[in-house]
Amino acid sequence: MEVDDIHAGERLDKVLAAYFPDLSRSRLQAWIKNGQVKVDEVVANKPKHKILGGEMLQVETTLEDQGEWQATDISLNVHYEDEHLAIINKPVGLVVHPAPGHYTDTLVNGLLYRYPELRKLARAGIVHRLDKDTSGILVVAKTAEAHNHLVSQLQEREFHREYLALVHGEIVAGDTIDLPIGRHPVSRKKMAVVEHGKEAVTHYRIAEKFKDFTLVQVKLETGRTHQIRVHFSYLKHPLVGDPVYCVKNLKPKGMSESFTNILDNFRRQALHAKILGLTHPASGEWMQWECDIPQDMVELMDAIRVHDAAKS
Repeated sequence: MEVDDIHAGERLDKVLAAYFPDLSRSRLQAWIKNGQVKVDEVVANKPKHKILGGEMLQVETTLEDQGEWQATDISLNVHYEDEHLAIINKPVGLVVHPAPGHYTDTLVNGLLYRYPELRKLARAGIVHRLDKDTSGILVVAKTAEAHNHLVSQLQEREFHREYLALVHGEIVAGDTIDLPIGRHPVSRKKMAVVEHGKEAVTHYRIAEKFKDFTLVQVKLETGRTHQIRVHFSYLKHPLVGDPVYCVKNLKPKGMSESFTNILDNFRRQALHAKILGLTHPASGEWMQWECDIPQDMVELMDAIRVHDAAKS
């Protein structure tokens, strides 16, 4: 892959971290020290090697256990595909990457079964991820060139990503949330709005108002972990069903038994990645895809409408 000029003057390990954001700095430095990284066909074995920009990097390794990832016959909803990329509509409950407890039943396992050539690519071609219980659209690269191009677009905030989120409470109007996000100071498995966190910008508008809930259409400017869930929780409008950021009982008063059961049984964050737009890595054409709201969210909102009508 060719190093973008924006990395001129940076250390080699820092440049690798930009291209492989999910891998630890220590692992990347180990690649370098082990002679597995070449700069313009010459082995570079020092992490502090200065990059000028425009060099060709080669990483001669199999990414973190990727060679052992199992190909599994998992049904995938392929929304669109060509020789360069695939657009996947990820269902609720599907983990993206192999991890403890999910070594053979993830999106990556399914991709390796359908596209064996992805084993040669970083992260099996995955460009961005969705949480296990967030449904919706994401892009997978099929070639190294496409992967580099798409990752660069993502880093430069050139992707257009819109989500639908059902939140507790009544939101009056759309707005922008510009609050930094970092690791929660106490619960390290959670994220939070923190003073010295990373920049996080979320734009939203009202898609539909209910008496006790609001459906918002969200546009991400940045892509921090749990960004939408954290931002709306901070505003005291957590996502319906969120097991991490909606810990208080926010059920509206006067609910029927049937509606109570519906809410109790909706056990995932009501969040759907609806729209994805990007520049095609080969043609340069702007392309945009949209996928329907999953049935569980449709049924939940139908139940809310019935509940609201009964209260009128």
